[in-house]
Amino acid sequence: MSGPTALGGPSRLGRVLGPAFDKLQKNATWRRHPALVSACKHSLDQLPSISDSDPSHDPIESDPSLLDPLIISLDPTTPPKLALISLECLQKLLSHSLLYGEIDGQDSSTPVAKLIAYVLKLPSSLSDESIELGVLKVLISAVRAPSVGLRGEILNQFVKCCFNIYLGSHSLANQICSKVVLAQTLAILFARAERVKPRTVSIMDMMDLSDKSLNDSSLSNFAQNFINEAMDWSGADVDLAGPHADLAAEDGLVVFKNLCKLSMKFSNSGAGSNSGQENTDDPVLMRGKLLSLELLRMVVENAGSFWRTNEKYLGAVKQYLCLSLLKNSALTAMSVFQLLCSIFIGLVLRFRSGLKEEIGIFFPMLVLRVLENVPQPSFLQKMTVLNLLEKICQDPQAIVDIFVNYDCDVDAPNIFERIVNGLVKTALGVPPGTATSLSPAQDQTFRIESVKCLATVIKSMGIWMDQQLKIGDFTPKGTETDGAHSVDTFGSFSVEEGSGSDFDSSISDSGSEYSDTSTLEQRRVYKLELQKGISLFNRKPSKGIDFLINTKKISSSPESVATFLKSSNGLNPTMIGDYLGDREDFPIKVMHAYVDAFDFEKMDFGEAIRFFLRGFRLPGEAQKIDRIMEKFAERYCKCNPDAFKSADTAYVLAYSVIMLNTDAHNTMVKDKMSKADFIRNNRGIDDGKDLPEEYLSSLYDQIVKNEIKMKADSSITQNKQTNNSISKLLGLDNIFSLVNWGQTQEKAVGANDLLIKHIQEQFKAKSGKSESVFYSITDTGILRHMVEVCWAPLMAAFSVTLDCSDDRAAVAQCLLGFRGAIHVTAVLRMQTQRDAFVTSVAKFTYLHCAADMKQKNIDAVKAIILTALEDGDYLHESWEHVLTCLSRFEHLHLLGEGAPPDASFLTDEKNPQNKPTTQQNQPSSKQRALQNPSVMAAIRGGSYDSAGPTGAGGAPPLVTPEQINIFVSKLNLLDQIGIYELNHIFAHSQRLNGDAIVAFVKALCKVSMTELQSPTDPRIFCLTKIVEIAHYNMNRIRLVWSRIWKVLADFFVSVGLSESLSVAIFVMDSLRQLAMKFLEREELANYNFQNEFLRPFVIVMKKSSSLEVRELIVRCVSQMVLSRVNNIKSGWKGVFTVFTTAAADETKTIVLLAFETMEKIVRDYFPYITETETTTFTDCVKCLITFTSSKFSSDTSLNAIAFLRFCAVKLAEEGFSTDPAGKKNGGHHPEANGTLSKDDHVYFWVPLLDGLAKLTTDPRLTIRKGALEVLFDILKDHGHIFSPPFWASIFESVIYPIFVNKPDTASDSNGEEEASKALETQIVASRCLVDLYCEVFDAVRPELGQVITIVVGFIKSPYQQAASAGVAQLQRLTENLGGELNGREWEMVLVQLKEAVEVNFEVFTKIVRMMQDVEIPEDKVEGYAEEEIYSESELVNEEEEANMETASYAIVKMKIHLALLLSIVQSISTMYDTYHRHFSLPHLSLLIETLASITSHATKITSETSLQLKLHEACTLLEVAEPAAIHFENDSYHNYLKLLQSILRNNHPLAVEMQIEPKIISICEKILHMYLTCATEPEPEDKNGTRKTLHWILPVGDRKEELAARTSLVLLVMKLINGFERDLFERNLPSFFPLFVSLVRCEHGSMEVQRVLHEIFEFSIGPIMISSCS
Repeated sequence: MSGPTALGGPSRLGRVLGPAFDKLQKNATWRRHPALVSACKHSLDQLPSISDSDPSHDPIESDPSLLDPLIISLDPTTPPKLALISLECLQKLLSHSLLYGEIDGQDSSTPVAKLIAYVLKLPSSLSDESIELGVLKVLISAVRAPSVGLRGEILNQFVKCCFNIYLGSHSLANQICSKVVLAQTLAILFARAERVKPRTVSIMDMMDLSDKSLNDSSLSNFAQNFINEAMDWSGADVDLAGPHADLAAEDGLVVFKNLCKLSMKFSNSGAGSNSGQENTDDPVLMRGKLLSLELLRMVVENAGSFWRTNEKYLGAVKQYLCLSLLKNSALTAMSVFQLLCSIFIGLVLRFRSGLKEEIGIFFPMLVLRVLENVPQPSFLQKMTVLNLLEKICQDPQAIVDIFVNYDCDVDAPNIFERIVNGLVKTALGVPPGTATSLSPAQDQTFRIESVKCLATVIKSMGIWMDQQLKIGDFTPKGTETDGAHSVDTFGSFSVEEGSGSDFDSSISDSGSEYSDTSTLEQRRVYKLELQKGISLFNRKPSKGIDFLINTKKISSSPESVATFLKSSNGLNPTMIGDYLGDREDFPIKVMHAYVDAFDFEKMDFGEAIRFFLRGFRLPGEAQKIDRIMEKFAERYCKCNPDAFKSADTAYVLAYSVIMLNTDAHNTMVKDKMSKADFIRNNRGIDDGKDLPEEYLSSLYDQIVKNEIKMKADSSITQNKQTNNSISKLLGLDNIFSLVNWGQTQEKAVGANDLLIKHIQEQFKAKSGKSESVFYSITDTGILRHMVEVCWAPLMAAFSVTLDCSDDRAAVAQCLLGFRGAIHVTAVLRMQTQRDAFVTSVAKFTYLHCAADMKQKNIDAVKAIILTALEDGDYLHESWEHVLTCLSRFEHLHLLGEGAPPDASFLTDEKNPQNKPTTQQNQPSSKQRALQNPSVMAAIRGGSYDSAGPTGAGGAPPLVTPEQINIFVSKLNLLDQIGIYELNHIFAHSQRLNGDAIVAFVKALCKVSMTELQSPTDPRIFCLTKIVEIAHYNMNRIRLVWSRIWKVLADFFVSVGLSESLSVAIFVMDSLRQLAMKFLEREELANYNFQNEFLRPFVIVMKKSSSLEVRELIVRCVSQMVLSRVNNIKSGWKGVFTVFTTAAADETKTIVLLAFETMEKIVRDYFPYITETETTTFTDCVKCLITFTSSKFSSDTSLNAIAFLRFCAVKLAEEGFSTDPAGKKNGGHHPEANGTLSKDDHVYFWVPLLDGLAKLTTDPRLTIRKGALEVLFDILKDHGHIFSPPFWASIFESVIYPIFVNKPDTASDSNGEEEASKALETQIVASRCLVDLYCEVFDAVRPELGQVITIVVGFIKSPYQQAASAGVAQLQRLTENLGGELNGREWEMVLVQLKEAVEVNFEVFTKIVRMMQDVEIPEDKVEGYAEEEIYSESELVNEEEEANMETASYAIVKMKIHLALLLSIVQSISTMYDTYHRHFSLPHLSLLIETLASITSHATKITSETSLQLKLHEACTLLEVAEPAAIHFENDSYHNYLKLLQSILRNNHPLAVEMQIEPKIISICEKILHMYLTCATEPEPEDKNGTRKTLHWILPVGDRKEELAARTSLVLLVMKLINGFERDLFERNLPSFFPLFVSLVRCEHGSMEVQRVLHEIFEFSIGPIMISSCS
């Protein structure tokens, strides 16, 4: 069952129109409204036929009469009741998008257009509140509806309608709703232009400034609900990507322009007129202006990227909005000024890239002129400006952009600089003695707000810097107070950030250009120098021009200077005139170029001279004016050749015009020049003729009516407050000058008409020029220039405010500003500025003068702590100030707790304090603490950098009880900051970066040094913190830790060498704790950190003069080694260095203590020494060697040498072999870290062996022998593991140096004894060397030559003991190695031996020279004995005594010499007998030559008759045995013959080659001759009168002894000859036969000679003779 048909039919349109038309029909009477009733009936009949089957079909378009009832009911003559029904229906149609069409106000033929037109007219015709509300609903629905488009003029009517409702409605609700509708309409239009979904406006953003009654909460809620219902749209919205968006942009632009015009419509009739006054008495007009400005503000504040980039929109802003701002700036209504400021904020924050020049003009006009008015400002106006600046400064990018684009632009004002300076001047308050309209409360408010703005400025700079550098968000933490709340916690500081940014990352702004810091820096420097030149020009024009030319701001050509004077702003016009009139050559050229730059063509003379004089003021000197006017006349005539007959005419007329202008407009002139006078004065000036009277009359009238004045004078008004305002507002004045705006009423100070007119002219002039480039930058280097501009003013503002004000809000802002400034300057590494800010805050803590401390000083301490936590990475040198404050704070905190001072713990034992005696009435510990000198000094206080004050005569002033009580009360303030916050800084050091922690440690060490060096109150706070810091940061990377420790090491060394024993002991113990902690960490191979860590111990151990400190160091190092031996690597070097120093100490206790530890190290921990680098073992050896030099205990020295042997055993056991073949398989040498390879093991043995070798030269014999024994024992015991190269190095660097220094005889007995001991040591060493060499011959075979050299060197020694030892060692060497020596090696041995023999021959030569002048006394002196030859003689004749001593010495030397040579002969014989099979021809030749030289030498000895006689006589006198020269000669010849016989017998082929037989024959002949010489009586003279050479003439008994001595030799020779083969004997018989015959005739000492001689004749000679006879 279906229900009845709905009224109006089934269609959507019918369901809306049907009920409405039915209601209209019922409420309208046929008699009054027949047309309406008829139309309703007709439409109701048509509605059921309408269907929704075709969505594209518009029923209204097919039958426009359907809407006739609505059109008729909206007629102004219709009753409101019917109109309301129609409005409600129309609103539903629009809400359901049932109406379609574009409405532009031009074509009103469509029903929809008619309806909207009627709706817009209703409020003005029907003043009914419900009608007004219904109209508003329809209008907002029409704007919201996507099917209806309001365009062009209809939008203007829309806005006008809403304005009329707002201004004319009697309902407050309707007024606020109309305002909201306008706001929502703008939001919809501009959202569509931005292609985003529109938002619902909030009534809170539209609070009425002109009528506070509209701000009632109930009204606000009603209006909010109203707009929420209108925006509750469920249907489809406009296609944001289609053409509707472009149309919406056009619509928005139309509305925006209309609003701008409406905002200007209500101003005075002409902004440029001087007579018109603004009509502020009409509240309706003012409300309309405020509404338009509010809507414009909303548009600007909500402008999106499309607004900021669209050229049309930007053009509209420049053309309309900027003009509105300009015209409205003349109004004094505070609400207008506030809205202008709000709009300007939006322009700056969102449109600055496209409005660079406009902002550069409005900023001085709107903001700076108010800000810089310090004495007489309008309170509300200046508060508005301060709030504006705060919002701008909260945008970091805006602040930077302002500086980059204005302060770095030559043609722009220094906005940033003037903002800062204006805020600083406001913060400092009205200068003393200056009249002001401000109350103290207002002045204080200004100061607080200014400081707040300054703090915001520096904070924004820091935020921008952090964003660019990717630093963690820097937000100075604190509590933002309002004066009623105290700053007692470390809260968070938050400010309102800008709601939008002009530089969105998603926006491509074609009007901006990115620049680098270097370019901007150049521009900034250029501007500063240019301003300096202009300032200098305004004082001394010629110097200013010279400066600008020298700095290349202008060229040196007159034309360039003239252009500068003509076009540059900021030049003093009076100075320009003076310079142009100067008589110097260059200024005259400049003046000519200046005048020639003007074009006077087709200009009237009066107009030309007026135009000419606009740029400068004529000088007062007549000659200067004359030169200028003369050139002007010449130029005018050149541009207008037909004006006058000559330039003289123009010159005279120009002068006359100047005089007339002065006469007419100077109030001091009473009798004014008349027109007739003027004409009369100018008669005959045109080449003798008169100028036309009409011309002169017209010129007169022009001058009198309109004064000729400069362009800058145009801004001078009847109000003195605007004097020179143009240059000031454009930023070209001196930034330190103040604008004295006189205003006593609570109104905004408006801009004057002439100023507005001038700015309008600027806009027009710039409209034809290309837009200036807006620069953006991301390089934080620009902040350095910003800081250079603002840091000094910020410092002044914060410091003065903090010093003079106790207001909590002001103090909080100052401290926030200081923290922000520290952050920026610290990150930018601006050391001077950073230190200045940190020092200021540190001084304001008043910790150096606690008695004067206040709450703000506690806040300063908190700021210091927060700064340290937040900016610790960048404080660097400023850490010193921070840590100084912390040190002082901790000191005061301890004093407040009654703790005893550190000085009580740092009292040297040498000066102990007297212990307090026990008394009945002892004061409490806190009372005692308050009575100590430390508290007294703290109460007296002092300056930040110096000690406390002193009284007269240098004595400290007395402290009263009142001062103590005040001090105690001040200390209670410190309880706001706990020790936890203080310690947190040190714990937080772990988070500092590498450079920061190093700087922190440096500062901490410096402050600690200051604490410890205090003469009256030394403290250890920072010293203990150093230990903590080292603990906290010990796990940092090695590179950073090494830098930290370098600083700490120097500190520990410096303090460890302190004169205060207790301080030094304390710091060494602290260092021990650190070392123990550090050694817990395992060190990797090839690093040196542990050694660096222990370096302070080493240095202090070496340099400290304190026994206690040195002993403590030894104990500390011993403890470290014994407890951390597993982790010690490079630290061994420091350990052994300490013990080496201790070994050489002058104190026995230290020596024994160190050796005890060394003994344990070597015995128990030797593997840990060798597992590190080789230098560790070297240091160990050096340490043990140093212990051998101990003068306190010989046992220690010998034990040290024994430990060296032990080290060698350990090295061998652990497989430290240098020979790959000798390495042990499976050795247990620890190589945990792979520190060493086996190839490096040689470097373990070298220092050990080298150290022992050096000990062999020790002056103590026991040490020498012990070292020598240990050295060669080590080599023999462990030499099998040495490689040949290593053996070579051992011989070269260890063994050979032992034999380098031969002992010399000394004159004194001590020296002789030492030489004897040294000789004895070397003899032992040579024996050890030969034994060693023989044992390891295979490994050291190449060293044979050097070993032989050493051994033969002993043979060459003048000492019998050494020479004999040398022969013995050579013999042992050949005996042991002879069978292994090759031919070259044997040759080497024999050559060296031959050389040694030849050297020994020189001994005999010396004996001969020695005895040459010695005379032996003839008297026999009894009592001489051989053992007394060097004793005192009893002879009276000293010369005889000396001769006998010499003879005795010669006898001894002769005996030694003969014995040595004889031993060599015997060694050679033994050598040949043993190894003759190894000898070749060269070897035999060397043997023969050596023995031959010895036999010759023996013959030479016996042939020295004079010497032998003297020796014989001396021996007789001394009763000693004579040197056995004869026996030596016999033995040498005997061995020589024996050698030759053996060679002949064993090596027959070589014997022939070597001619052994001739040598034997020769030797035999020589021996026979010697025997015959001895056996026969000498003949005095031969027939030639010459005496034969005899050996010497002996008595008969002595000759018999000689014969007996030579008998064995001659028998040998005779037997040898008799044994010759027959041929050999027969060949040599002619030589021997005479000798045999002589032997027959001689007397012999033995019958054996005769027997052998008989055999020769019988068995050898006889047969030969018989054979020859037969």
